[in-house]
Amino acid sequence: MIGFFTRQGEEFLPTQLSVSWWSPNQLSGVPVCGLLGLGLERHCPPGFVPARMTVDLYQPVFDAPTRVRTEVVREGARIVVADAWLVQNGQDRVRASAVFLRSGDQPPGTVWSPTVELPVPPEGCLSPEGARPLFKSGDGEWTSDFVITQNAERKASWHSMPPLVTGEPMTPFQRAAITADTTNQVCHWGTAGAGYINADVTMTLTRLPVGYEVGMKADNVYAEAGISVGTAIMYDRSGPLGTCTVATLSNARRQIDFAASEDRVLLR
Repeated sequence: MIGFFTRQGEEFLPTQLSVSWWSPNQLSGVPVCGLLGLGLERHCPPGFVPARMTVDLYQPVFDAPTRVRTEVVREGARIVVADAWLVQNGQDRVRASAVFLRSGDQPPGTVWSPTVELPVPPEGCLSPEGARPLFKSGDGEWTSDFVITQNAERKASWHSMPPLVTGEPMTPFQRAAITADTTNQVCHWGTAGAGYINADVTMTLTRLPVGYEVGMKADNVYAEAGISVGTAIMYDRSGPLGTCTVATLSNARRQIDFAASEDRVLLR
């Protein structure tokens, strides 16, 4: 199946699947996060967990050949920190940082943890090769109907992403990274569509996803004067993985009405 990129030597060539809803000449945040995750995970030692990845989306990534540049900031016995950049025409376009932590025994005692209902659709509802995502609004049923989903209810989404790179299996960390950008969908998709664009994405994990499906559920949204911060819970069929947070800017002049665009696959 066609992925978000094809590989040509050291370069990654975007496919049509990578193109943004906001502009036909730019890439969406979904493949951008995935490609940065691909670069960063090479620095994750055995026995470590990729506990945090932060992506700074400070300028557009164009529909053009792209390279990934990485650097280890520090490599310790229990903590490893690495940075990555996407490079186009010799210029850094966006950057990311990751923190890898060595796993170990849980400390003694009990601490508070919230009880959250994390809905999952029936087994086998999405193809392992990638499929149009499912959405759940409030107490409603899972659906791929954009009209039904475009409302002010709390949302959850369920994803089986296409390959990040055509012909290459997607690792669990790549699958988590490529899904992290969908935080904007579950947190900022309202009655008139989506009107906020990401300035960053931060994903925190206690473990990697199991299987090919990843869920996202809106946890909170706070907005004021054209700036909104949204947080979602990332999970799989086994339970929560961690959280994803986005800081966003109003993009009302280019509002995306998903209900009027049902012929397009909502992967971005």
